[in-house]
Amino acid sequence: MHTKTFLSSCILLVLLFSLSSFNVVVARNGDKSGNPFTPKGYLIRYWSKHVSNDLPKPWFLLNKASPLSAAQYATYSKLVTDQNALTTQLQSFCSSANLMCAPDLSPSLEKHTGDIHFASYGDKNFTNYGTKESGVGFNSFKNYSDEGNFPVNSFRRYSRDSPHDNQFDNYAPDGNVPDQSFNSYSKNTPGGSGQFNNYDPNSNVANMGFNSYADNGAGSVQKFTNYAPSGSNIPNMHFTSYSDHGTGGEEEFKSYSDDANGGVQSFKNYGKDGNGPNGKFIEYGNKANDPQNNFNNYGVEGNGISETFTNYRDQSTLGDDKFTVYVKDANGGEANFTNYGQSTDEFDNGTDEFTTYGEGGNDPHINFKTYGVNNNFKGYVKDTATFSNYRKKTPQVSASLTGGKKVNNRWVEPGKFFREKMLKSGTIMPMPDIKDKMPKRSFLPRVIAAKLPFSTSKIDELKKIFHAANDSQVAKIIGDALSECERAPSAGETKRCAKSAEDMIDFATSVLGRNVVVRTTENTKGSNGNIMIGAVKGINGGKVTKSVSCHQTLFPYLLYYCHSVPKVRVYEADILDPNSKANINHGVAICHVDTSLWGPKHGAFIALGSGPGKIEVCHWIFENDMTWATAD
Repeated sequence: MHTKTFLSSCILLVLLFSLSSFNVVVARNGDKSGNPFTPKGYLIRYWSKHVSNDLPKPWFLLNKASPLSAAQYATYSKLVTDQNALTTQLQSFCSSANLMCAPDLSPSLEKHTGDIHFASYGDKNFTNYGTKESGVGFNSFKNYSDEGNFPVNSFRRYSRDSPHDNQFDNYAPDGNVPDQSFNSYSKNTPGGSGQFNNYDPNSNVANMGFNSYADNGAGSVQKFTNYAPSGSNIPNMHFTSYSDHGTGGEEEFKSYSDDANGGVQSFKNYGKDGNGPNGKFIEYGNKANDPQNNFNNYGVEGNGISETFTNYRDQSTLGDDKFTVYVKDANGGEANFTNYGQSTDEFDNGTDEFTTYGEGGNDPHINFKTYGVNNNFKGYVKDTATFSNYRKKTPQVSASLTGGKKVNNRWVEPGKFFREKMLKSGTIMPMPDIKDKMPKRSFLPRVIAAKLPFSTSKIDELKKIFHAANDSQVAKIIGDALSECERAPSAGETKRCAKSAEDMIDFATSVLGRNVVVRTTENTKGSNGNIMIGAVKGINGGKVTKSVSCHQTLFPYLLYYCHSVPKVRVYEADILDPNSKANINHGVAICHVDTSLWGPKHGAFIALGSGPGKIEVCHWIFENDMTWATAD
């Protein structure tokens, strides 16, 4: 046999043996494809090459690899070299690669007449829908965009010049990053009504825009009931040029954003130049966590405007409302704030600011009755404002362990931070909500991720690739992530944003060396309740060590913010049901021994007391987050 032929045969045998060994390893660990040329196959080989120990591979990490097949991987790897080519294939790419992309919506050109009912419907662009129709029609949207992942709906020039009655019932429930926009909705409409009932409940990071809504309308009635309720996370609602130049009519916001977590609601040019509009805000933002409401140019130059705020932001924690240029130069009318921002003493009432309120108006009546605290009035009409049972000081109290803790106008979720001594068998303690609320996504293959722009200087290119308009939810998500990734590290911090699983491995091994283990909390059982600590194990013998923690960042593809801080201890702990003592979870916790560089207003010190450098602070690793440490 010739030497060249012999060498070729040897190389082939080695390759076949390697692939056979790979397939055995993959089969043993539950990967059904067994194809070494997929992104997951590449990641498995990358782990074996760059991690020196033979411990079981972390399948919670490897299963986040791109689900692209070998053929798809090859196709999109070629397409990404020409970004214009990739953007033309965006929807198929996003679907195949399990990314978070807004759908491309073409105008819905169907001709609908009469009374129409849209049930279990989603991702539509209703443009010029119901425009200039005669008679009063009735359209209903029920269970619309149910449990959608990034549901996008656009109602543009909807029901314009037509007296339609529209009802949105149980709209976009349990949606993940929904983006809903109503532009030129019911504009120039004589009469008609709109009802939004149980709209967007239990959503995560919602973006709702009502622009030029009911402008120049006459006598229309709009009701928002149970809007973004029941624990919605960061709902953002924007009413711009809402009911501008309207005549008569009524807007009612009832149980709006109740129990929501964070979020911003803005009313800009709302009711401007309106003639006799009647606005009611009832049980708005109640029991919410840090709601933010901005009323800018609200009711300016209006005639006979009537606004009522009743049980507004009641029993909410924190909160910041701003009334800027509110009912300025208005003619007559009244604004009544009754039981606004009231709370029992265990809640923080937040802060309100009234700037240029009622200024230049002709006999406006502004009444504050049983009104909250921490308010700032600048440039408002003192002669026509009355204050009854108005409070000026907030008692500072501390709630029980299960109810959270509030000091100096801040509140921290119970169990979010705890002391190291709590990690002992038999301890009963609250656990925060550790559930991952972000959309399910996968990493991009490293080859593809490396070729896509990733900097604020090239954000326009990135927005073009992902079809993100400048004012869209996707554009904001991209900009926020890039800014955080480019932020300078905090004192003592080493950080990197990992665009691929291989990037994460590289960063972890650069900090800790190749003999590493990555861990995460096993599941979410015990969240939002009391738990009992079972057996506890200190990683590396419970000694102070280095670690790398990686936290998800919202982005079209799976992106992690990874960082390392000095002087930590890492623990594993069995988590038990406190009543049955049954093992329900296996948690990973990290304790920061040195907090001297933390700010004095850090949430940990709010929850636990003390200050920087005086105590250690521990927290759990949440679902789909992870922490790396050297192997024992």
